[in-house]
Amino acid sequence: MQILNFFHAFLPVFSCLLTEYNLTSALVPLPFSPIKLIFLILWVYLCLYFIQVVQFSPLVPKKYRSVAYILTLFTGPILLLLLLVIHVAKKSYDSDEDILELVRDQLRNIITRVRSISSRHDEDESKITLLDSSGRCIDEIYGHSDVEHQDKHILDLTEQIIANALDRRSSDILIDPTDKSTYTIRLRIDGVLRAVKELEADTCKAVINSIKAISSMDISERRRPQDGAFAAKKANTNVAFRVASAGVLGGEKLSIRILNAEAGRFALADVGFTKKQCSIIDNAIRKPSGMLLICGPTGSGKTTTLYATLNQIDRFTRNVITVEDPIESVLPEASQIEINPKADITFAKALRSILRQDPDVICVGEIRDEESAEIALRSSQTGHLVLATIHCDSNATALVRLLDLGISPLLLSSGLSLLISQRLIRRLCEHCKQPVQLSPGLSDELQRKSIDTTGIFEAVGCKQCDGTGYFGRTAICDILVVNEELKANIANNKALITGLKSKGTKINTTHLRKEGLKKVTSGVTSLVELKRVVG
Repeated sequence: MQILNFFHAFLPVFSCLLTEYNLTSALVPLPFSPIKLIFLILWVYLCLYFIQVVQFSPLVPKKYRSVAYILTLFTGPILLLLLLVIHVAKKSYDSDEDILELVRDQLRNIITRVRSISSRHDEDESKITLLDSSGRCIDEIYGHSDVEHQDKHILDLTEQIIANALDRRSSDILIDPTDKSTYTIRLRIDGVLRAVKELEADTCKAVINSIKAISSMDISERRRPQDGAFAAKKANTNVAFRVASAGVLGGEKLSIRILNAEAGRFALADVGFTKKQCSIIDNAIRKPSGMLLICGPTGSGKTTTLYATLNQIDRFTRNVITVEDPIESVLPEASQIEINPKADITFAKALRSILRQDPDVICVGEIRDEESAEIALRSSQTGHLVLATIHCDSNATALVRLLDLGISPLLLSSGLSLLISQRLIRRLCEHCKQPVQLSPGLSDELQRKSIDTTGIFEAVGCKQCDGTGYFGRTAICDILVVNEELKANIANNKALITGLKSKGTKINTTHLRKEGLKKVTSGVTSLVELKRVVG
């Protein structure tokens, strides 16, 4: 197949060279013939290829293979053809079959073998294997390969749903009962949900059972919420999934989060931070102590930013320990601890044990309670750099939430060093975006604010972006440096906290909108998308 592909690729080049040779041979006499040189090179490649064929051929005895290599190097396919003729003649003599029939059989076998190799290669590229936490595939869980036809159909459908979600760059798969007879499968692509398939209730319940089985969940329990996890292997890629089920009106709902294995390779610039913002974060993480807190709602890319920040740290010279639920990506030269409530491994208990491991940098996947927040802040006071995330709308509400958790203002002011609030906004598809036609009123308003409207584009939709007009996402963020003045205000001024509760979110939204407008005027995203995300 490689030689055939080489010939197909070489034909246009050969025809061009032939034409060029015909045109120039009459003008400039060459000391050699280009055509003969091309055939010589092809002959050498063929000889090298057929040496490999002879090496594994049953027609050549082992003791004569070294001689066959030398002969093949000079004779190329002639020796192989001669051996094939001898083999067919001997077989015809032994079995009294017609030589032509044997030749036809040999050709059919060669064609079948080539096709099987090609189809196997294509199948391997598209095939997906679902694995549980112990590494068993879904066929083994269902009783090895001895599955009935109906079960096989369900397993194939389950794998197809997962593979389709991966191909379409989904972050979540939602399986919801529409009514008692129908289930809907939706994918969250670039932060937006899209319905992709409807299944009959009986079929979809069997699919849900397959996913629950591979996630080590109780199939018989359909009412109480359950959590699980599984993995998938496709080609050379491994992907992890987190599963949550719940009993809802009409049946059982399943939510599958696709963990981003590439997050561990991102840099801050890849996430969408500007050079100025990257410089501010670099200055914060170069300090030996302090707390960098990343805040935003669910799905705003906090974990990706957390990994990108960890990638800025020299993990060879600093002892980095993370506490995560779950571990989304492997970080080289870092110690990663996964939360496991069943084994009584919580954020608070893991953080206490970390302090005895001589850490330089502590990463907390999420601050959820007063105990973990207090340990993290106290660690930032005792010579440790702490990176953490928290679910909230803005930098101001992050301060308010920590105070509501019971953290003292003095501890909060002395521990915090940097706050980052962020959102993810969809990028315009580079293949189909076009300049926007603004209304006269909006155009005048933007010009009054000295905003250049020549670089503003809008979404159109094409095959490349699946008709959405957007492909991929980037971050917009608001960074608040906790300087000495702000530390003093947090510690002493209760009126500041009252002001943050009433005005903080509005101020944060204004900053995010300004960052988003920079992306709009540079043609990265659209005004419609900015309004959808920020308001």
